[in-house]
Amino acid sequence: MNELVRQHTALGDTDLEWLHLLVSEWQLLSDLSFADLILWVPTRDGTRYVSVAQMRPNTGPTSYQNDMVGHLVPRGRRPMLDLALDEGRIVREGDPEWREEVPVRVESIPVCREGRILGVIARNTNLLTVRTPSRLELTYLQSASDLAQMIAAGTFPFADQQGDTDVSPRAGDGLIRLDADGIVQYASPNALSAYHRLGLAADLVGHHLGQTTTELAPARGAVDEAMVKLASGWAPREAEVEGSDGVIQLRAIPLRPKGTHIGSLVLLRDVTELRRRERELMTKDATIREIHHRVKNNLQTVAALLRLQARRIDSERGREALVEAVRRVGSIAIVHETLSQNLDERVEFDEIADRVLAMVAEISPGRVEGRRTGRFGILDAEVATPLSMVLTEVLQNALEHGFRPGDTGEVEVSAVRGGTRKDARLLITVQDNGVGLPEGFDAHTAGNLGLQIVRTLVEGELGGTFDMNSAPEGGTRVLLDIPVRGDL
Repeated sequence: MNELVRQHTALGDTDLEWLHLLVSEWQLLSDLSFADLILWVPTRDGTRYVSVAQMRPNTGPTSYQNDMVGHLVPRGRRPMLDLALDEGRIVREGDPEWREEVPVRVESIPVCREGRILGVIARNTNLLTVRTPSRLELTYLQSASDLAQMIAAGTFPFADQQGDTDVSPRAGDGLIRLDADGIVQYASPNALSAYHRLGLAADLVGHHLGQTTTELAPARGAVDEAMVKLASGWAPREAEVEGSDGVIQLRAIPLRPKGTHIGSLVLLRDVTELRRRERELMTKDATIREIHHRVKNNLQTVAALLRLQARRIDSERGREALVEAVRRVGSIAIVHETLSQNLDERVEFDEIADRVLAMVAEISPGRVEGRRTGRFGILDAEVATPLSMVLTEVLQNALEHGFRPGDTGEVEVSAVRGGTRKDARLLITVQDNGVGLPEGFDAHTAGNLGLQIVRTLVEGELGGTFDMNSAPEGGTRVLLDIPVRGDL
């Protein structure tokens, strides 16, 4: 719509914002009218109309099989558009039009904002299935007529009450019509069922909705005046009401077709099961986070015990082995600590990589600096845990064997995500400027425990590839190629 309005019309940004607000709300008008809606805006020179938006009803058959957005029609071809634009009134005159052997009743509703007509809504009703309307359909049509008059007067939609229309109740979910005093004139079967779930034993018609709603809600001290106001329909608001056995979502729409408050529409939806599932998910998430927190604590306890044992052992090699085990356990604990703070089983691995780099650098025999370039991004937990161990082993190997005591140098960890969505890859390079590899060294056959762990994790658990060779400019370079999810 932005492109069409700016290309063909003279409307400004504030006018365009009003049209966006209207389009975000007009599904309600379409459903209540059982009709298609097309928004026509006059072109900059006033000789044509351009259709900038279209809506089909959920409550009836469509009048347009094809998309009408972007069509241009000259002024004069559709006289009802001209009358609505020129006179600023709703136009209903004229006989039904026949489109593909289907009779269609056409009406034009001017779109007004601050006394100016911005465009015209063409309301097109498919008459092929017309029959004697029920009480529900009559209430729908009357409510649609009131909303249309408010659009023509510039009082709908409500600019200061922009809710999330994607999750707001719709007409088919449940509808209640109130008079000016907040007394229920009509309640749809779905609306009545929702209130029965709250605990209502009688009919709603003839009762004050605000008082009835607050009586059904559990006592929480003073009466919530905002809830009374919403359920009475005096203000355009949304809220949820939770009774003993259910939860309903309410949306009040005051009706002021001629500037006077004549009543209101209350749309409602039974969201009991939805809220129950959300609570279950929240409980499950909290449980998962608590599990990760406890695993992290247990790993830290194991690391502390290994650290105590290392201090007591006399063998230098045994002490070094225990210290290496402490670092391996610590790298896994970092992942679980991160997972304990998240709502899902995914982690931002850049933070983990930085912490692993800092942890391993503490054992550097010389003054060796570590740094990271690129981004690992978000990884699943089943990738992050083994990858943290792989990174720990590779960095530890580089610092212990790539530099002699007293040496200065640098170890760089770089990460690049590439490939396609279906075949996404994470390419990791760990490179140092140390003494390099000994002659004849083969990383795929070396018996070092750390490299065995790396090969097993990369090729077995991660399904990737591992290579280790001498860097062209000196030092050692380790290359890791790991498949990852492409949507993260």
